[in-house]
Amino acid sequence: MEQVIADARNAVSAGRESGTLEGWQQGGKWFSYEGHAIFSRMAGQGEPLVLIHGFPTASWDWSRVWPMLTPQYSVLALDMLGFGFSDKPVPYPYSIEDQADLMQGWVAGLGLPAIHLIAHDYGCSVVQELLAREQEGVLPFDIASVCFLNGALFPEVHNPLLIQKLLRSPLGGLISRGLTRRTFERNFRRLFGSQNPPDQQDMEDFWQLLTYNNGRGILHHLIQFMEERRCHRNRWVGALQKATQPMRLISGTADPVSGAAMARRYRELIANPDVVSLRNTGHYPHFECPWDVFSAYRDFRKRIGSGNPEY
Repeated sequence: MEQVIADARNAVSAGRESGTLEGWQQGGKWFSYEGHAIFSRMAGQGEPLVLIHGFPTASWDWSRVWPMLTPQYSVLALDMLGFGFSDKPVPYPYSIEDQADLMQGWVAGLGLPAIHLIAHDYGCSVVQELLAREQEGVLPFDIASVCFLNGALFPEVHNPLLIQKLLRSPLGGLISRGLTRRTFERNFRRLFGSQNPPDQQDMEDFWQLLTYNNGRGILHHLIQFMEERRCHRNRWVGALQKATQPMRLISGTADPVSGAAMARRYRELIANPDVVSLRNTGHYPHFECPWDVFSAYRDFRKRIGSGNPEY
């Protein structure tokens, strides 16, 4: 066990020192969805583990935990339509359901009979839709387990930032197109805990991903997922409550948007809730403290493999 831990720590250390956003892009591949180019990454060996990113970022969010996961799992991630290095078409009817169609088609096209999932933020809603489809018997593969990271699983306790509210408003188009790097950085930094805030290079990378392919111009379209969560609240919360597969929530409690209050609501509404709280950690636990997230996920998978009756 000590060697496994040492190898994992060495892997993430090496990844942070040598991994760059340019290298992340060069290591990926593109495929077509509805005529649009979608960026994806695949590496590792073992059971398939699909990582689904949040808003307004991309698969790069997983770069720090990636080198710890790939020695044990076959890890797959993509930039959803409108995000990161994928196409950002205008006009386009962006929706959680469409992103679920994208994920479903990708996994089915790879011929995977079953997958494990880790999802963050926006990606959590995509997973909730996939769970609902599985329960309806229309998903062409099985979801073996789910791990959630700081997502608005319950819209009634979601606490969006002011800029998110403005992007949803009738002024959203002007706010989106006029977004400056200074405004973005000021608001984005608020999402992080005090322990491991992003440095200047991190902010450069996040900004580059946001603005790639004129990404600023569609933020007000993408953020309508907040209304989708409200409209589909019963379907998506019901999917969590009816789920039979193992689930774990890893919560950065310093997250002002979907942190401690979301974890409390999870404990209230989900039977036998499995929650791991990370103190002084914000909205991006997998970027802020990748070792802690990996440890919590490794423990989760170990319990599944042991046949723990709690699962």
